[in-house]
Amino acid sequence: MSHYLDFAKRLLPATAGAAAITMGIAQSQVARPPAFEVASVRASKTEDFRRIGMQFLPGGRFVTTNLPVLFVIATAYNVPFQSPRLSGGPDWIRSDRFDIEATAEKGAFPAGATAKNREDKMRLMLQALLAERFKLTIRREMKEQPVYAMVVAKSGSKLQKAKVEEKDCSDDSAGVGISCHTFLGGQGRGLHARAVDMADLALYVSNWTERPVVDQTGIEGLFEIETKGWATLRPGPAPPPGAKAEDGSDLASLPSIFTVFADMGLKLEPQRAPVEMFVIEHVEKPSEN
Repeated sequence: MSHYLDFAKRLLPATAGAAAITMGIAQSQVARPPAFEVASVRASKTEDFRRIGMQFLPGGRFVTTNLPVLFVIATAYNVPFQSPRLSGGPDWIRSDRFDIEATAEKGAFPAGATAKNREDKMRLMLQALLAERFKLTIRREMKEQPVYAMVVAKSGSKLQKAKVEEKDCSDDSAGVGISCHTFLGGQGRGLHARAVDMADLALYVSNWTERPVVDQTGIEGLFEIETKGWATLRPGPAPPPGAKAEDGSDLASLPSIFTVFADMGLKLEPQRAPVEMFVIEHVEKPSEN
């Protein structure tokens, strides 16, 4: 018996050491945030401000053309770029424009991964890219403030179901020809989308409201959304006679955003709620590659 006890005493420290090493390796692998395998960041040379864009592409590719880095930061942290939820940073992040191309390593996304899952992971990759190339540091904090709670109107939702479901929104099913979780348009042109959820709607509309929009509808699934443009909520002089909106409508006849939501069977209710805020504490201009 003493022989076996002595053997166990000698074995346990070695086993514990090996286990500690194994655990350390496992923890380091788990702790390593997702990152792009290759990335190129260059100051944009184009003078044509119509050539702008940002795309999450199949195969784990992310491309921006002629965009201020503020847009990229907002995308990385999934916050509206015109929202008070994102603040701080020097003026150049709003004026200097960059072309960025980044690609994830092969196999970074499993076959059949939905567009939403892919973009969520790519946002983490963007955060890592911004930290490495722009030396970006962000402070996140919860703060109670005025919001618009997006709720279902008493008359009930009038939203139209999308022609696809979330499972159809993957690289493998790109043939459906529908871009999921993507809006076109905005305040002056109206909202245009083929397959978006309520979280997408709340986030996108927050670019044109003076307070964040919080989804409290309880509605799940994807929807087609087509609306008119709406008048700005910001105070200012009335538009001159005959002035036109982006969609060609008379500015003076544009409905309010509250009317636009009522047409969808939704309502924006003023409330107070805790909201996550993002403060840019440090950022540097990147060296080109």
